[in-house]
Amino acid sequence: MRRRCTARPGLLRRAASLAALLACAGATAHEVRPAYLRVEAASEQHYDVLWKVPLAGGVELPLAPVFPSGCVASDSGLATVVGTALVRRIKLHCPDGLRGGSIAIEGLSHTITDVMLHVELADGVRLAGVLRPSAPELAIDDAASTPAFAYLALGVEHLLLGFDHILFLLALLYFLHRPRAWDGAKALAKAVTAFTVAHSVTLALSALDLVRLPQAPVEAVIALSILFLAAEWLRGAPNSLAARHTWLVAFAFGLLHGFGFAGALADIGLPRENLALALLLFNLGVEIGQLAVVAAALALIAAVRTTCGRMRLAIPPRLVAAPLGLGGCCASYWFVERTAGMVA
Repeated sequence: MRRRCTARPGLLRRAASLAALLACAGATAHEVRPAYLRVEAASEQHYDVLWKVPLAGGVELPLAPVFPSGCVASDSGLATVVGTALVRRIKLHCPDGLRGGSIAIEGLSHTITDVMLHVELADGVRLAGVLRPSAPELAIDDAASTPAFAYLALGVEHLLLGFDHILFLLALLYFLHRPRAWDGAKALAKAVTAFTVAHSVTLALSALDLVRLPQAPVEAVIALSILFLAAEWLRGAPNSLAARHTWLVAFAFGLLHGFGFAGALADIGLPRENLALALLLFNLGVEIGQLAVVAAALALIAAVRTTCGRMRLAIPPRLVAAPLGLGGCCASYWFVERTAGMVA
């Protein structure tokens, strides 16, 4: 006979409340996206600078570009909000030019944000690189001439820091249990493939400016997609759409999540000289992050099942449903927060 894993109800409720608060706090972290700095030469000594810095909870991150000594920057004083970022245009005068100097980001080492840097010199040479908290300064001559590969890491980071995307993937796994392992593997492959194809299509269409949706409503409906899956599974309807055609639901919502990925990509921009490669690598990075999340979840599930099997413990259904319930609560919080942000 198997014993049930039990715990004191009061302890479980406190743990659940803490987990919900931590998960919902992650919504703010998801909004912290890479900053973008573009420096274009108007002449040998004059440059036009575009500085796009993310907003975290509506507040500008305390970051500022630092140019080579001798350069004088004149801020127009006008800043505009574009999506989830604040955009400033700066005029830069460098009597000795930019070659041989370096560009740094003040305050970057105290954040988890990266900065995409694009520089176009007066002779037409285009350079680029990525400034990170661990390396907030980059010499102009050391900037990579093929920066597109940096978008692979950015794609992975965006998925792993996108808690709403992660929750959606984990919620899908609840619908993919099958009595036979082979049937479960086929269902999982089908659903993940459908989600991948769908968000790849809308990511490409949006990044190439062929289709564009406002980012705020997209983020709100993404939260609803998680709530929909949680509600469908928790009400236990075996003939629900999500239960019978999980791959179709994954595809439909994958189209929406693709616009969410595109919003992050729009904030940092695509290099004009390597647009197709950067887009491909960003999407590949998203896929790598997605597969890592699914693999980690499946490994954890297998470990729990094996451990309980060896100890002859039966996991209570309420304990199985608890993570999805917490995810649904968090999705509700995100939906209300993001909707309120649109009407504020």
